[in-house]
Amino acid sequence: MSGWVLRRALQAAVTFLVALAILFVLMRAAPGDPLLRLGGDRPISPKEIAVLRARYGLDQPVGRQLTAFLQGLVHGDLGVSIEYGRPVTALLAERLPATLLLGGSVLLLNFTVGLWLGLVLAWLVGIHWRLLPAAGMQDPLLSSDAGWGVRAVDVLSHLVLPVLTLSVVSIAATMRHQRSAMLEVLRLPYILTARAKGLPERDITWRHAWRNALFPVITLFGLWLPILVTGSVFVEAVFAWPGLGSLAAGAVGNRDYPLLMGTSLLVAALVVASGFATDIAYAILDPRVRLA
Repeated sequence: MSGWVLRRALQAAVTFLVALAILFVLMRAAPGDPLLRLGGDRPISPKEIAVLRARYGLDQPVGRQLTAFLQGLVHGDLGVSIEYGRPVTALLAERLPATLLLGGSVLLLNFTVGLWLGLVLAWLVGIHWRLLPAAGMQDPLLSSDAGWGVRAVDVLSHLVLPVLTLSVVSIAATMRHQRSAMLEVLRLPYILTARAKGLPERDITWRHAWRNALFPVITLFGLWLPILVTGSVFVEAVFAWPGLGSLAAGAVGNRDYPLLMGTSLLVAALVVASGFATDIAYAILDPRVRLA
């Protein structure tokens, strides 16, 4: 088992590094100059642009930029955001808790992007009926002296609509996949043999069928796990949720290379980690997987 896990871990590490290299090169190849918009209404002179290129390392060949990025990554340094002028790691650390709260809540109920549903809920429940907050993560008018209980209730009330938007459709999808898998397993010969031996139906279901019926759900969970940092981009925009999704969307529009690589790094790491975790779960449920 340990040798199999080590091989999978090495494969995951190589996949992660290759993905980072491809993302880095593709971002640099995209049209547009992130420095031209820094001057606002005032045009930036060629001399100022040259200074900025040197500051952000954009005057170096792509190969050297990639090497510098990987060296910084080893030391936990993802560079400085061009748009915000702050370390990327600090920006990610600020936004990550909000996204993890939203994405983690959604994973408990399953996931799908319901953009139009989000707009309807925001208008109907948040604006028309005024039952729940329509946007943001907390009430800006809340007193600074409010206790932690009041603040927690405030955050939870803001969390309801985006979580419901991301979850309501996918619950039925997961139930359908699980039901189909269970019905298929219950028709297998070893289940029929267990019934012929007179085992109680409850034992057949929970001890023999349920374990093998979990594979589709594990696969879906592995595919949906990356929403912890990516899947809620549209919902974060609709509900003004201050998470990584909205940060990444702004970075794309601004061609903020360091910030884009920081968010892409989290995405790539979570995608690779979810695949690795799925493999481990498969191997635990079915030892034959380790021989593959």
